[in-house]
Amino acid sequence: MSTPRLRTRGGTAPAVLMVVGSCASLQFGAGLAVQLFPEIGAAGVTTLRLGFAAVLLLLVTRPKLRTWTKQQWFAVVAFGLSLAGMNGLFYEAIARIPLGPAVAIEFLGPLGLAAVLSRKLRDFAWIGLALAGVAMLGLDDVGGSLDPVGVAFVLGAGFFWALYILASERVGSLLDGAGGLAMALVIGTLAIMPFGAPGAVEGLTDTHFFMLALGVGMLSSVIPYGLELSALRLLPKAVFGVLLALEPVIAALAGWLLLDQGFGMVSALAVALVVIAGAGSAITASRSASTITPPEDTPDEVTASVHA
Repeated sequence: MSTPRLRTRGGTAPAVLMVVGSCASLQFGAGLAVQLFPEIGAAGVTTLRLGFAAVLLLLVTRPKLRTWTKQQWFAVVAFGLSLAGMNGLFYEAIARIPLGPAVAIEFLGPLGLAAVLSRKLRDFAWIGLALAGVAMLGLDDVGGSLDPVGVAFVLGAGFFWALYILASERVGSLLDGAGGLAMALVIGTLAIMPFGAPGAVEGLTDTHFFMLALGVGMLSSVIPYGLELSALRLLPKAVFGVLLALEPVIAALAGWLLLDQGFGMVSALAVALVVIAGAGSAITASRSASTITPPEDTPDEVTASVHA
């Protein structure tokens, strides 16, 4: 979680590949998850995904829970609940609407947060551009209009993504290492379990479903987290943010390859607007931050941005 970014020469190209690999792993994991929805349900898949990731990270990090203060526990609980809301609502959304448009719409969450926190006109301009792209998705030229229930779910996921960003930064400032994330995943699993327990039990008792769910957990949580954390040590935040803005494109590709989801010219242009808005927001945010010079003895805190 809280890791100083290392300035290593020659590390940019591998770091770029790490971020692209993280995005690809995340979205192809989502594509794999969709195939499990008819069998164990979106909530069941979410429960298993978070649960598998929680168990693995707990084994690796072994956080010293008894030493945590009340303030640290409150931060971790908020982080866990935001994880549950973000992942649970996103999976409910992609059970109803194509993956590419879903990721594009979800980007309104972090873009809106950036605009609210900066209160600068240019950041509101970026979210305006993203909104234009999302509005165009309603004119989808392949497969008809988007399911309004699915759109509502993904808007909720975007809201929780914004909360996730705030909560993860808070946990990163209070706890060292990935122990906070590990316990947040446990809390997220417990929060979603009342909705996904029946499907999760079926997934655990069927070997085929179990292996698919384990694959979802690895592709959607463990692998992206590791890749992004490594990349964040090597890349400036602006470059990292621009690369993350490519996620809607990778999601559309994953939907096309894994789920046979069509993607026409109107949808492609809409996603392109969201990508431009995300990249522009990352660049302008970095320029604003560069005007503030931190004390030399203060490490540059970063958090991984793995999301739904």
